[in-house]
Amino acid sequence: MPDRDFDPKHFDTLDRDLGRITTLEQAAGFVGRPVVGKGIAFLFVVAVALFAVLAFGDQNNTLLIVLAAAFGAYMALNIGANDVANNMGPAVGANALTMGGAIAIAAVCETAGALLAGGDVVSTIAKGIIDPNSLGSARVFIWAMMAALLSSALWVNLATWVGAPVSTTHSVVGGVMGAGIAAAGFASVDWAQMGLIAASWVISPLLGGVIAALFLWFIKDRIIFQDDKIAAARRWVPVLVGIMAGAFAAYLAMKGLKNVLKISTAATLGLGLAVGMACWLIMIPVIRRQSQGLENRNKSLKTLFAIPLIVSAAMLSFAHGANDVANAVGPLAAIVDASRSGQFVDSFNIPVWVMMIGAFGISIGLFLFGPRLIRVVGNQITKLNPMRAYCVALSAAVTVIFASWLGLPVSSTHIAVGGIFGVGFFREWYTERRMKALKQAVPETGHLAREERRRRKLVRRSHFMTIVAAWIITVPAAALLSALIFGAIAVLTA
Repeated sequence: MPDRDFDPKHFDTLDRDLGRITTLEQAAGFVGRPVVGKGIAFLFVVAVALFAVLAFGDQNNTLLIVLAAAFGAYMALNIGANDVANNMGPAVGANALTMGGAIAIAAVCETAGALLAGGDVVSTIAKGIIDPNSLGSARVFIWAMMAALLSSALWVNLATWVGAPVSTTHSVVGGVMGAGIAAAGFASVDWAQMGLIAASWVISPLLGGVIAALFLWFIKDRIIFQDDKIAAARRWVPVLVGIMAGAFAAYLAMKGLKNVLKISTAATLGLGLAVGMACWLIMIPVIRRQSQGLENRNKSLKTLFAIPLIVSAAMLSFAHGANDVANAVGPLAAIVDASRSGQFVDSFNIPVWVMMIGAFGISIGLFLFGPRLIRVVGNQITKLNPMRAYCVALSAAVTVIFASWLGLPVSSTHIAVGGIFGVGFFREWYTERRMKALKQAVPETGHLAREERRRRKLVRRSHFMTIVAAWIITVPAAALLSALIFGAIAVLTA
């Protein structure tokens, strides 16, 4: 016998209420996600500050060391959120790695690079930007380093929020320069060194872009547009992998492992050549076996480039951790050393605990805030596939080696993003060239309207202009922030 109290409409009302609750939970989760990330980052900074209190609570200038440790942790978080995207963005954009896989590989390799091969000796004045003797006293030096550390962290944070990958090295340089000018005037700055750094704004992206475009041209000419793509890939992919392996071996020996393995430039190039030849020979049967049964089309070629691209991204992350962790902890180590000794010197050893702050801070910042910049670098500048992304990664290693050989100060950020721009602009030029050739061969194909040609641009001009503008103003913006912070500190401590 049916229940007279039963009414199907009651279930409709219940469904609507449950739907509202689900929507509310989803909205709360969406809103809370960034809050949770910021909360975890804040807890990391607090934990580092508490560690500094426990480790140095019985020494003079404890408050200075605690503040410097907190600022160093904040800077490390921002490096992880911004700079690491340049290494993993191309692999993610090419769908060779998932976002989770990229973050996991980058976190492990960045930490390993920082702890195993990180710089144990670093210049306290950011590669000779200012004369330490012009600062007069250890107290002024400490406040200058504090202002430089905080200003560079704030600038990188702002750039990440805007969605622009910037050079953290240039941010630190700008911070040191601004604090030095505020403390001792314009005469304290080594303007010749600053001129070289300014030149690198142009040299780094141009070198990266041209080399990436040349590799892409080679792949298109020798593999993609061949009648038998698979046979061409069997011949040339091992060669390209050998070039990559040799370049990274030299790159790591020259940059990432320079504090562990001391070898000359000639020995570095010899090591790179030997590793490249060995990998070329090893990859010949590997590529032959991997290419069996593949169809003669471009999609099959992506499979052959996927694993080399992942390995190159991991190597770039290792080298980045070995080199750029000093951007986060160099000023912190300088402050700690000057606070404990009452003196300041041009170079000194970085304590292990300071390196760990940089290493773990970069990994946490990457995990919490890195995906946004990874998407910008990987997807929103130009469309990447494994071949194009491979050209970007290979360009980064080759360009750093070439620039180091010429003695040019370059930015890994500018090189990687410049490589992406180079690949995108080369594709635009190549497509336009093919369209003109087709029109000459078949005149009835017609002419595209200007609006349609603009719509078919392969590089997003809005991202291009935003990133270039951020590059140009990084040093002056960080310098201005640092000068203002140093001025505020001087007033408060007067």
